[in-house]
Amino acid sequence: MRLTDHEKAMLDGSHGAAKARAMDLLLRYGEALGAERLVETNNVAGAFNASTPSVRALVAKGFDAVYSELNLDSTEVVEVPRMAVNTCQLITGIDNAKWRIQGISDDLAEQQKRGEAFFGRRGVNMHATCTPYQVGNVPVKGEHCAWMESSAVVYCNSVLGARTNTEGKESTGAAALTGRIPYWGFHLDLNRRATHLVEVGIPVEDIMDWGLLGYWLGEIVQDEIPVLTGALVNPALIKLKHFGAAASSSGGVEMYHLPGTTPEARSVEEAFGGRPIADTLRYGSAERRRAYENLNCASERKIDFVMLGCPHNSIEQVWLIASLLEGRRIHSDTALWVHTPRALRDTAERNGYVRMIEEAGGVVMSDTCPAISRHLPKGVRTVATDSAKQAHYLPAITGVAAWFGSVRDCVEAAIAGTWNGTLQ
Repeated sequence: MRLTDHEKAMLDGSHGAAKARAMDLLLRYGEALGAERLVETNNVAGAFNASTPSVRALVAKGFDAVYSELNLDSTEVVEVPRMAVNTCQLITGIDNAKWRIQGISDDLAEQQKRGEAFFGRRGVNMHATCTPYQVGNVPVKGEHCAWMESSAVVYCNSVLGARTNTEGKESTGAAALTGRIPYWGFHLDLNRRATHLVEVGIPVEDIMDWGLLGYWLGEIVQDEIPVLTGALVNPALIKLKHFGAAASSSGGVEMYHLPGTTPEARSVEEAFGGRPIADTLRYGSAERRRAYENLNCASERKIDFVMLGCPHNSIEQVWLIASLLEGRRIHSDTALWVHTPRALRDTAERNGYVRMIEEAGGVVMSDTCPAISRHLPKGVRTVATDSAKQAHYLPAITGVAAWFGSVRDCVEAAIAGTWNGTLQ
């Protein structure tokens, strides 16, 4: 790859051992990808934490060792300097306030807190959410980023019009110290053009329907770039958040276009940018039902656990749940966990939403989710969720069965202790 003089200086150690290791990693990474150069970035979202039992041996050597091995792919322990660019921590495995409810040991929770203190002092912003754009990290159109987390990546590319590939712990760790990432994939104009045309023939309006559309679409197009037309009603933040998360779970969608809504597609023609249409797909009632049936793998209607908030809930979603629960009580055999970013949990607490949910018997959690933490309430066999992503991953990760439905369906399941949701 071609390197600038500044990049060469970082590589040869003139800016310290950590940046030299980071540049070595980026050089190897970029060459493997076929990138011709690096591109500057001032926006990194990755995983800079120590929240799993498997890293205890590394933690015993110090958090410099944790970063060196996990974020720089380096067996040599280097002293970690301050981050060179705006860097944030994505979702973690532990809720720093509710770890005991998760079933996590005190010593592991303390390990994470010590890790956060270490990385925070070096400039990692502890947003601790899969939706950094909901709590202040909002890149602008055309901005080059280095983000992990599939649902965040597809939102970044498609809704915000910023540019990122799906990065990993190592590449984001290196980018945070150097402000560089390989210039390839979705950083290039050519690779952001649509491949498939999708004609939506039925109204897609509420969160559940956007999730179903995304889940069906991901299975069909995999990692291609669809452009959608038709009856897409009010494609607001919450709906596009669930749509992208579903499409990146059933497939590998990292970008899509909605003409007139997303930044790089004022029209279908602009979305394709002269590229021929690889295929035209049609979404109707039969496709909607197929997605619903694929997501609902459960047969037992007794609900042990209701999970809401994947991707993490916005404040208006927390309010919706609280309002549906007000004056009611969750079934004694059912647990309800509501997940939202830490910053928004504080807002929900101030607004009284947390109290409303807790008075009903629910718990409001931050920083994590069951799929990331691998922790559910004890004895759970059947889960209900409003998240296509969670319904896709939880059965494979934890062995539970899942029901997928609307927020109202899930709240009613929590109250009744049974699943009565249907596809209208």
